[in-house]
Order: sequence, then structure tokens, then C-alpha cells
Amino acid sequence: MSDEKNPDAEAQKARDLWQMYRMLSQELLKFIDKEDIDEFLDLVRQRGIVVDRMKAVDLDVMQAFRETPECQGYIQEIRPLDMQIVYKARAWLNKSRRKNAMVRSYDLNALSVHPAGNLVNQKY
Repeated sequence: MSDEKNPDAEAQKARDLWQMYRMLSQELLKFIDKEDIDEFLDLVRQRGIVVDRMKAVDLDVMQAFRETPECQGYIQEIRPLDMQIVYKARAWLNKSRRKNAMVRSYDLNALSVHPAGNLVNQKY
């Protein structure tokens, strides 16, 4: 048994990883649209694992696959998905920050001391 990797198996691995990356990108968009952030973050984690696996594939094999029309089709499909994902994730984050700021402002108002309120609330 040799240490050399089977080029056909590596090419199939590259193909499978690109397909998985594309599928995860599509799913990311679905879950950010639903604002299911827990599932979205889990999918982000899974996609990171796929990227790590892509980096582990032989560089020459990965580069050769990237130049195929099949992979170029994946890239053309993934690019706009990634742009939408980033845009929608930023919009969700900004919306979430605004909501949190609003909640904190109400909490601070509830905790602040109003002298007239204290006089009314005292028991004699």
C-alpha cells in the first residue's frame, strides 16, 4: 500500500466537497430568511468544516477541478448566494442590536430612581 493519494478519488472528493459547500450555502440562505439563527450558526460551522476539508485536498487536484466547467458553474451559483447571506446576516445583526439597545433602555428607565415615585410608593 503506497502513501500516494489516488487522483481519481481526490478529484471525486473535490467534487463532493464543492457540492456540499453549494448545498450548505443554499441552506444558509433559507435559515437566515427564517431568522432561525441557531440553525444558521450550525450550518456556518458545518460549512467551515467543508472548507477545512477542501484545504486538505491535494492542491493540484483541487486547482484542476476548479478549472472545470462543472466547478465554474458551482462558483457562479455560490457567489450570489454568499453575497445574499452576508447582506442578510448583517441586516439581522443590526436589527438584533437595535432590539437589544431598546430593551436595555427600558431596563435602565425601570431601574432609575424617580423622587416623586419614591414618595408615592413609601408605606407610612
